[in-house]
Amino acid sequence: MRIIVIGRSGQVARALAERAGADLEVVRLGRPDLDLETARDIAAPLSALRPDVIVNTAAFTDVDGAERTPEACFKVNHDGARVVAASAAALGVPLVHLSTEYVFDGGSDRPYRETDPTAPLNVYGRSKLSGEAAVAEIAADHAILRTSWLYSPYSRNFFTKVLEKSRGSAEIPVVADRLGSPTTVFELARGIEQVARNLLAWRDSRQGRGMFHMTCAGATSWAGFASEILRNTGCTVRPVASDSFVELARRPMNSRLCNDRLSDVHGVVLAHWQDALSEVRTRYGDVGR
Repeated sequence: MRIIVIGRSGQVARALAERAGADLEVVRLGRPDLDLETARDIAAPLSALRPDVIVNTAAFTDVDGAERTPEACFKVNHDGARVVAASAAALGVPLVHLSTEYVFDGGSDRPYRETDPTAPLNVYGRSKLSGEAAVAEIAADHAILRTSWLYSPYSRNFFTKVLEKSRGSAEIPVVADRLGSPTTVFELARGIEQVARNLLAWRDSRQGRGMFHMTCAGATSWAGFASEILRNTGCTVRPVASDSFVELARRPMNSRLCNDRLSDVHGVVLAHWQDALSEVRTRYGDVGR
């Protein structure tokens, strides 16, 4: 199976590339060869790469930055998604498209299901919701995967920022009133690969298409996540309310997603977030050496 990943340098693209092996080839396509802010038609370069499946990981993910530059955000998350979807449809290739829990307002008292009403609170969420609609409209052969609280050892994310802030500190303040499921890019990549294989295996029946939620199992607060990250480091977490920090964009208080449909249809169940954290800790140490 040959997967063409849109988004060369992102943490998910990198994790997918690490899964390459005897029966899996992963080709990453991104800047400077492909820029979704300006691309209008990428069917030709994609066709030359002979993909079996296209996975779109590219996104404008600066949530506060999106409030300042909404046009740039929508160019990638909506217009770019349309371009990738149109190319996948033209080539007759299944498309896996990544999205986010930010399409919800976070007001639910339970994990969100795929059928729950969407109501994004910010520009980023609106742009991703618009991108989802474009993919569903243009590329019938698709699986949209909503995920949340992604982290890895080798990019700037919550995990690495917590460790950076803890150096030389006895205590750091962390938001305690937002809930979600910390999800490693390694677990996400494993799930994406299985979904891609299923889409190819089920080409005739079109089984496995549509919207799915994909996060690690279990849930915690940002403060709870930080406490696990900092276990045995000598630095502790001081839980604080969300309004203790100045943020340009509103964030959902509840980012939990229900993964039951993913399990029922694709047979994919990601590890519990606490178990998955150990791999990232180990890899972070390797990166630091």
